Amino acid sequence: MNREIPRIGVYVCHCGMNIAPQVDVEQVAGFAGRLEHVVVARDYKFMCSNPGQELIEDDIKAHNLNRVVVASCSPRMHEATFRKACQKAGLSPYNFQMANIREQASWVTADSGRATAKAKDLVAAAVRRVAFHHPLQTRQVEVNKSVLVIGGGIAGIQAAISAADAGYKVYLVEREPSIGGHMAKFDKTFPTLDCAACIMTPKTVIAGQHENIELLTYCEVVGLEGFVGNYKARILKKPRYVDEDKCTGCGTCMEKCPTRKIPSGFEENLTFRPAIYSPFPQAVPKTPVIDADNCRLLAKNKRCGVCAKFCEADAIDFNQEPRHLEITVGAVIVATGFSAFDPSPMVQYGYGLYPEVYTSLQFERLNNATGPTAGRILMKDGRVPRKVAIIHCVGSRDKNHLPYCSRVCCMYSLKFSHLVREKTGAEVWSFYIDMRSPGKLYEEFYNRVQAEGVHLVRGKVAMVTDIVDQPGSGNLTVVAENTLTGRNLRLPVDMVILSVGLQPARGAEEVARMTGISTDGDGWFTELHAKLAPVNTPTAGIFLAGCCQGPKDIPDTVAQAMAAAGQATALLAKGTVETQAEISSIDPDTCSGCRSCLEVCPYNAIYFDEGRRVAVVNDALCQGCGSCAATCPSSAAAVAQFNDRQVMAEIDAILA
Repeated sequence: MNREIPRIGVYVCHCGMNIAPQVDVEQVAGFAGRLEHVVVARDYKFMCSNPGQELIEDDIKAHNLNRVVVASCSPRMHEATFRKACQKAGLSPYNFQMANIREQASWVTADSGRATAKAKDLVAAAVRRVAFHHPLQTRQVEVNKSVLVIGGGIAGIQAAISAADAGYKVYLVEREPSIGGHMAKFDKTFPTLDCAACIMTPKTVIAGQHENIELLTYCEVVGLEGFVGNYKARILKKPRYVDEDKCTGCGTCMEKCPTRKIPSGFEENLTFRPAIYSPFPQAVPKTPVIDADNCRLLAKNKRCGVCAKFCEADAIDFNQEPRHLEITVGAVIVATGFSAFDPSPMVQYGYGLYPEVYTSLQFERLNNATGPTAGRILMKDGRVPRKVAIIHCVGSRDKNHLPYCSRVCCMYSLKFSHLVREKTGAEVWSFYIDMRSPGKLYEEFYNRVQAEGVHLVRGKVAMVTDIVDQPGSGNLTVVAENTLTGRNLRLPVDMVILSVGLQPARGAEEVARMTGISTDGDGWFTELHAKLAPVNTPTAGIFLAGCCQGPKDIPDTVAQAMAAAGQATALLAKGTVETQAEISSIDPDTCSGCRSCLEVCPYNAIYFDEGRRVAVVNDALCQGCGSCAATCPSSAAAVAQFNDRQVMAEIDAILA
């Protein structure tokens, strides 16, 4: 087959002070100019700038270039930028190749000479490879103008409302009986001490009543396949055993239920609930759910049905079964949130051993007007505590548990300090490692709490024990070090609050696998780029919102939810999406029909043609991951722009 003679332009970027100080870019450009088929080779301070792109465009026209190589940073950052520059000058964007000499040479090679030599090898490989590039074709596919939001906490609620207000159909899926997430458990929010319910309830009501939002509570997404603009989600709808259309939310069933000693998960097991329950008074939807594991009739097959006897709306339905729903959406927003660290393994703090040691979420419920004590801060025996200790960073910044800072613990600990002082007048001792208050009005709140007389002690707590030095001085003793005074401290207290860290939500691994989102070393979902694409993921059409990406406070969570909704709706507003060009193909003349590729394709993009007995790629579903090409025993499968000739040319240049 006749192929045009390559005319290649090579451009080496200084990248400011990122590449040039370590790599001799002028020498690399001179080396590139001597390579076969290279017509022009230049170095420039910032190739990604407008002048840098214009340099490429002008050279394409002036020197009749039909291939371009840019040696600069990661393709993840600017490959699309340079492809557009080529396209603007009339050159196929797929006749472009990028050599990463920043991350792969300058940043990782201590010796300047070796870094320069490595950069030359990478440029030579790119030049040899791009000579075998050829234009690729894409096609436009219509998008389904609806959005799936996974998770009904404040991030999911805000993302759903923002997308729905833009005029798009939204499916908001939440695995609990009500939307609201962790924020529904809070009493006040820092630093302004706003009522959490006053902020949250209007949002939940809007989400529940919005004409463009379909609430799917007590449901879980169990499958997701397809591609950007056309995702198919499979949703498991768990039985409530209560007909949502008939139920009026009167609450009679919950009052009459004879099974009432079930620990309440919403109340952090501080109190009990009946077998038929609604998580909290402002729950949306208001329809209760029957706990099948504890219901006398469903779990033990005993005669009961009291709830059905007293339900005037005839809404109780013990015959409900789990069922699966299938929906098609154009974009997906993942907002699965976080789970609180369980401090039980940290036995030195006495959680689960001493009744007056509470986690932060338990204290939120103690302090909440709808909680087990109606908002009064009381000990188990009903007494008001006289002295309270708050321990920061429980689990966080600990290489044995959560090595990272959970970001919100300092501020919510200060909030607890204020609330304890305000409601009980108790003496408060707050033990911290480092105080971190980086948000708007946070430092002011920190100063306010100090002025209120809270004892802030810089030092780690060694242990909490029930051995008290002075009878009557407190139920517990906190043993700690004050690093500012250099003294050890034995503090008698009545109550201890553990400020636990944040970790990925239960089931996050399964969601990551299902959506194709990668995770970092701590299990948090990874964004496409921390600065340039903080809500995008490598999977087109799937976005992140809230604490599923990492610990953050409510303002940042809401802002990111709005950003994710903005990205999703901007995608859908186009009406069509362009399919990926670097996708797989299977040569029917070579395919043996073994079907190995079908088993490894993570996108279900390959089907078997029974008539021809060969595998066929659906180019709309294929994402070009290359699993089929790596698996195919007959080399029938290949990825466009990653064929054997191109890859081997690249390897040969590096090894030459």
